[in-house]
Amino acid sequence: MALVSWAMDFAIAMCLQAQKWMYGGLDSNVLLQYLAWVTYPVVLITFSAGFTQILAPQAVGSGIPEMKTILRGVVLKEYLTFKTFVAKVIGLTCALGSGMPLGKEGPFVHIASLCAALLSKFMSLFGGIYENESRNIEMLAAACAVGVGCCFAAPIGGVLFSIEVTSTFFAVRNYWRGFFAATFSAFIFRVLAVWNRDEETITALFKTRFRLDFPFDLQELPAFAVIGIASGFGGALFVYFNRLIVQFIRKQKTINRFLMKKRLLYPALVTLLISTLTFPPGFGQFMAGKLTQKESLVTLLDNRTWAKQGIAEEFDYIGHSQAWKHPQVNVFVTLVLFIVMKFWMSALATTIPVPCGAFMPVFVIGAAFGRLVGESMAAWFPDGIHTDGNIYPIVPGGYAVVGAAALSGAVTHTVSTAVIVFELTGQISHILPVMIAVILANAVAQSLQPSLYDSIIRIKKLPYLPELGWGHHEKYNIRVEDIMVRDVRYITLNCSYRELHEVLLSGHLKTLALVESADSMILLGSIERSQLQALLTQQLGRPRRLEFLRQRALNARKSQEGISTEESSFGPARSGTQKPLKPALKRSSVEKNSVEMPMSPHEHSGMALKSLFCAHPDAATVEVRLSSSGAPDSRKPKRVRISVVVRAHTRKRAHPHRIAEWEEQQLDEPVNFNNCKIDPAPFQLVERTSLHKTHTIFSLLGLDHAYVTSIGRLIGVVSLKELRKAIEGSVTVKGVKVRPPLASFRDSGTSSSETEATELHKLWDRHRNLTLPGEHRPSDSEDNKSQ
Repeated sequence: MALVSWAMDFAIAMCLQAQKWMYGGLDSNVLLQYLAWVTYPVVLITFSAGFTQILAPQAVGSGIPEMKTILRGVVLKEYLTFKTFVAKVIGLTCALGSGMPLGKEGPFVHIASLCAALLSKFMSLFGGIYENESRNIEMLAAACAVGVGCCFAAPIGGVLFSIEVTSTFFAVRNYWRGFFAATFSAFIFRVLAVWNRDEETITALFKTRFRLDFPFDLQELPAFAVIGIASGFGGALFVYFNRLIVQFIRKQKTINRFLMKKRLLYPALVTLLISTLTFPPGFGQFMAGKLTQKESLVTLLDNRTWAKQGIAEEFDYIGHSQAWKHPQVNVFVTLVLFIVMKFWMSALATTIPVPCGAFMPVFVIGAAFGRLVGESMAAWFPDGIHTDGNIYPIVPGGYAVVGAAALSGAVTHTVSTAVIVFELTGQISHILPVMIAVILANAVAQSLQPSLYDSIIRIKKLPYLPELGWGHHEKYNIRVEDIMVRDVRYITLNCSYRELHEVLLSGHLKTLALVESADSMILLGSIERSQLQALLTQQLGRPRRLEFLRQRALNARKSQEGISTEESSFGPARSGTQKPLKPALKRSSVEKNSVEMPMSPHEHSGMALKSLFCAHPDAATVEVRLSSSGAPDSRKPKRVRISVVVRAHTRKRAHPHRIAEWEEQQLDEPVNFNNCKIDPAPFQLVERTSLHKTHTIFSLLGLDHAYVTSIGRLIGVVSLKELRKAIEGSVTVKGVKVRPPLASFRDSGTSSSETEATELHKLWDRHRNLTLPGEHRPSDSEDNKSQ
């Protein structure tokens, strides 16, 4: 990740330098300058949007909301693939190289997670611990820390920030792993800068030089607190404005349909608008338009005061600081215009469908707001605040540091931005003002709006569990029985393959409940869908069908030779008076060499079951020829082989009828669960479990569903969907009986794990002498693995 980060930074710097070179080389003609200034970012953003849309649309946006969902246990399809990695890296490089107010922190968390997932997938080829699903989650948790760490060369803040934005409950065992990976990543990232002669030694990314003996006066603390409170309101406004733009475009049906057809038009128009307003000879001269984000941040954190006695002209502007000086406008107006314009530009730019984040633009806006307050304080107290006769002038750069941490913390609902700021600037002198401002900003922002990442989760409708908000104590009176789904799909211990097949086709649940019988509804465990599909494959798959055909062909040959044989055990013939049943699941004509079956809503299930009943004449021919290879007469095997092939081309022969009868017989047989992995202890709740406790269990364990039982009987199921609706207020509290707080606690003194295990053993022994999953013989477990 350090190599990726350094290479991307190098490419982004080259792109920005190319834009400056084009702009500077055309200074003789303003019109050509404008065309170069506008066309360059439009082309890059349009390419980024098109490339991402074609290769991997999952790479669009930040990446932190989706990682938050994945770390909660939800599988997002195609999100951690190599295609997404390529699209994210190239798309992000072009987007940031265009000079638009976009960030790279969120996408870097996604890129690091992609690296972790791809490396784990590669290592799993050699077996070992990387095949474990829980280890993959731990790898992703460490990758999120690496993403932030190598983005800002801030390993400590990166680990803390990744925990705050991606985890509800954090496993402490991942803590040192995150620090280990993030520290090495940040170290190599800065070593590469030294190797490339960008730096003389390993230093902070935005190094400041504030005085350490007297960094601030205690009388300045109210000003820092004002920055924190104002940043809280500003962060909430930014999140609200960003969501408002997306919802406005979605609600306007005409605009939405037009932009869906012309996908590249929206990013091109937004880029054209923003780059036009930042054109330096135009309106950009009033808001330091020609500075990049990095240059703006360096100047804002400068420890020299820009305004002496409130007059900006008296300050000797050097280097990039020259951009903030304007002959007709003082520095205060420039800073106000910069804050206001960048605020709505960043909120608008982050809605472009390209890989981009919002942390860095918000960070720069916060620094500008802090600088504005600092310059104002310096103007009001030109000689500093007097303490014991000593004069210490105000340092506006310190206010910029406080503002950057406060606003970015308010938007993301994190406190660790304070630590990131210390690592970015290399100075910890303003630790107290920064912590005060960040905590106040969080207190204000969290009471007004969700974080930017939670807002995107709501916009994208990702399956994530929202937090229980403040002051919603009435929701604690809702019980599981009020929100559970009572129509549960289940399979019984003595069900037939036909019933199993019908249950699989009727839904797309990943796991199904196993009960003792439909009358008792005693919950015995749960079985994954893939296990049930394997059972059907084993019972009705091609090997058994070919075995049946081979046996029939052998019997036919022997009967022609006058040899009496026993009837095949695979397909006992039924009485001739009975009308042959239609082959199970066959719907299309047999002439096509493949038989379609009704597709399940779950794609994998449909394809898997479809493959069971595909008639392949070539395979059948080979099997029959092998079985007939020992015949003394060469013509008889040929006749038998042709008869099997003809079966696939006509319905007038007896073979389709025989196969139909065989299929019906196989479907009517009871299911054998001996070689099936069963979870004997799925997560269960009682019907009186409170909503608060259910929310805690789902968040802590990363569940997507839990069964509701009453004295061992299955009575319902609760999934993320029902829980989310209950928390968001879809379930009315009116009419729900308020129960005593201890009503959900049951007397469990008489039951123990030993007695429960004994009862479960008895149930299994009573039905078909099945064995528990943990009691498989070594050969059984090997068969399961091979399946």
